[in-house]
Amino acid sequence: HLSEHHGDGSPGARLRVMMRGVEEFHREISAKTYRYMRPGLEKTPWGTLETGAIDPFGTIIRFCERIDGQS
Repeated sequence: HLSEHHGDGSPGARLRVMMRGVEEFHREISAKTYRYMRPGLEKTPWGTLETGAIDPFGTIIRFCERIDGQS
């Protein structure tokens, strides 16, 4: 979660994390047997590869990597 302090965020807030190795990260979290988090891997029209998670407080976190050759 980002914060437990009132007013710092609200359930459903979204956060994008730009990183390298999204595909490997997706494989790692998908190998876990946690039935409540089975994220997909998506190639977006704006040139990123993305996967996601939801923290215990409802924050939606998207892990994103720019796809080579995309602007």
